[in-house]
Amino acid sequence: MSGVIVSMRRTLLSCTSLVRNGMIGSALAALLPAAPAEAADLVDTLSVLLDFNRQELAVLTTALALLGFSVVAAILLMRTRVRTAKNEARLRARIGELQLQADRFGALLFAEPQVLISWPAGDDRAQISGDISMVLPRDSSPQRVLAFGTWLPPEPALQMDHAVDALRDRGDGFQITLTTAHGHTLEAIGRAIGGQAIVRIRELSGLRRELAETNLRYKALSDETEMLRGFAAAAPWPIWGKAENGALTFANPAYVRATEATSVGDAQERKLELLDSADRTAMDRGLKEAASFTSRLPIVIGGERRIYDVRAVNVGSGSVGVAIDASEANALSAALVRMAEAHRRTLDQLSSGVAVFDGQRRLAFYNDSYRRLWDLDRTFLDANPDDSSVLDQLRAARKLPEQPDFRAWKAKLHEAYRAVEAAKDTWYLPDGRALSVVTTPNPEGGVTYLFDDVTESLELARRFDGMIRVQRETLDSLAEGVAVFGSNGKAQLFNPAFVRMWKLSADAMRDEPHIQTVEGWCHQLFDDPAVWRQIREAVTSIESRADVPLKLERKDGSVLDGMIRPLHDGATMLTFQDITDTENVERALRERNEALEAADQMKVDFVHHVSYELRSPLTTIIGFAHFLSDPSTGPLTPKQAEYLDYVTKSTNALLALTNNILDLATIDAGAMKLELGPVDVSKTIELAAEGIQDRLATDRIRLKVEIAPDIGSFIGDEKRVVQVLYNLLANAVGFSPQDSTVGISARRTEHSVVFTVTDSGPGIPADMKDKVFNWFESRSQGSRHRGAGLGLSLVRSFVELHGGKVRVDSIVGRGTVVICDFPTDQAAHRDAAE
Repeated sequence: MSGVIVSMRRTLLSCTSLVRNGMIGSALAALLPAAPAEAADLVDTLSVLLDFNRQELAVLTTALALLGFSVVAAILLMRTRVRTAKNEARLRARIGELQLQADRFGALLFAEPQVLISWPAGDDRAQISGDISMVLPRDSSPQRVLAFGTWLPPEPALQMDHAVDALRDRGDGFQITLTTAHGHTLEAIGRAIGGQAIVRIRELSGLRRELAETNLRYKALSDETEMLRGFAAAAPWPIWGKAENGALTFANPAYVRATEATSVGDAQERKLELLDSADRTAMDRGLKEAASFTSRLPIVIGGERRIYDVRAVNVGSGSVGVAIDASEANALSAALVRMAEAHRRTLDQLSSGVAVFDGQRRLAFYNDSYRRLWDLDRTFLDANPDDSSVLDQLRAARKLPEQPDFRAWKAKLHEAYRAVEAAKDTWYLPDGRALSVVTTPNPEGGVTYLFDDVTESLELARRFDGMIRVQRETLDSLAEGVAVFGSNGKAQLFNPAFVRMWKLSADAMRDEPHIQTVEGWCHQLFDDPAVWRQIREAVTSIESRADVPLKLERKDGSVLDGMIRPLHDGATMLTFQDITDTENVERALRERNEALEAADQMKVDFVHHVSYELRSPLTTIIGFAHFLSDPSTGPLTPKQAEYLDYVTKSTNALLALTNNILDLATIDAGAMKLELGPVDVSKTIELAAEGIQDRLATDRIRLKVEIAPDIGSFIGDEKRVVQVLYNLLANAVGFSPQDSTVGISARRTEHSVVFTVTDSGPGIPADMKDKVFNWFESRSQGSRHRGAGLGLSLVRSFVELHGGKVRVDSIVGRGTVVICDFPTDQAAHRDAAE
């Protein structure tokens, strides 16, 4: 419409321009192109009026333009109405045709029962049409069709859900055959058409239903076949199938492996057989005669002969077979037979007479002890006589107990065949023997008789009673108080010593009082509730049955050593022994030992204190001595330098002594810790030798060092090892005469590094060897050596801290050899120490 207005506006502007230029006819022609006759009349009329002035002509031009616009608008409106009427008529005719066509398609679409479900693109609301009664009752809501689980079993419903989701998300079409919960067979087809997801559900009938059902049965049969093939492939037993002519048609991998073929085709091509010819002939004969074959046959597989249960049946025009490994079952069966024979042999070795009668009351088994017990003939027993015949023969031989009514006695004995539990009795035979008889019903029927000669047992019981009386008298004569309480907590046995020790009444104890009552009587002498609770719990306890030692210090000053001892019959024995005198002696010894330990600790504390107090001034003196010896402090006279040298040597010796004392005290207190690391043996000997070079030079002593080429290193505290070797070398130099030789050597063994230091001094007397490692043990033995006697003590302490050992070999007049073993594996030493 806006385009028409714009066009008319342009036309009016053109007409106005033409009128102004005197071209009125052209203007009218432009305004009225559809009415040339009327335009011509207007031109003539306007030509008459050309004489008007310009102002009137402008007004007339405007009026004519308005008139032209109105005329053109009217004409256009008339044309639009005519065109609209024609279009409306054509549209109504087309709508009628489309409605007719839609009715025809709808009638064709729903000519058979079906349901259509459609989802427009991007819309989750489904449009449902058709006959929903094929899946739901008629009064159901159409939207319930979308809940597939309401009219389909779980598995098809889940399948439909997944198919519909794939159709709506990706446009994947599907065609599914469904069976409803009521047994109807339906077909569901899903397609994406015109931007919509459409699902068509219809019932299959006639040939289509039969075809669908056939497909379902075929799928089920195919699945079953695949399952059986998978089972056969996974089965460890050889399985095969054969045609009517005996050709191999199927074999599982176990069959292929058993016949040593590379594949089923290889087994078919080479005609490999699992059974040998004789067994195959027997199997073919069995299949022909009875349509089945079962036998336990030996088969060689992988070079090993094993026993298999072979089963084959006719199937259709062929046969199938399987071979199940029965080697273990065969071995178990043989073992069971051997076990039964072993049991029989074992029963034959028993001293008890055993006779087994079966369900028909006939003798099925007997051992030799049974035959000898009753002195029966073996031929008679091997004939499997019945129970009554055996008893009658024993009665005739006067070997059974005398009975006033033998028939009633035998009937009562034979009740064991109907009993469910074993029965026990004692027979007193006319010859003076006593037999214990146990009759046990057998699960498979029958009775087992077990006869034991208990004559000696009864005699032993009589002897036991006499022994108990002797033990009772012995118990009464003991100085140790003894009382036995039963599992019910009551006193069963006591001796006079127990009564005297706790000042109890013997008559009251004979009434078997409870342990709580006895506790109340004993409170006057001992009233510790924790101890009495422990005694009560031990007497009445069921689970915790262990010896419990006691030590009681009573109010009267006496001390008792007690023991709670559980007995095998559930009783508990209490024993008490007066150890007052022993305790007093022990207490005195303990106090003396504590005093000695306190004195020893005081000595160690004194050494610690004095050593630390000495180190501080010594350090000051040594510092000032070094300061005075420094040339920067000024020159010294020769005498002053000599005196200062004496001071330095003395303070250094005193500091070394103090350090040694501190080390020994630290080791003695157990506070010494080794700083473990690799110890280079050669370097360690070199460091130790440097410390004695001045003494070697002064005394003109030669040091001989011998180190094995493969000595290497070991794990230890290098500083302490150097200290050990230095003390040994210093000790050897001190005891060696001038112009002699001191030797040090090192060698490696399997588990240790061995250092050996030798000298040619005066040696150590035999009575002194055990004392050389003691503190402050120092003897010159006629040598120049002087010292506090701590060097060897430190040596032994440091070596033992490393887990090693120190040995001294010495002969008076021939020198001394000190040997130190350092273990190479410190980890093993720590584990052993822990």
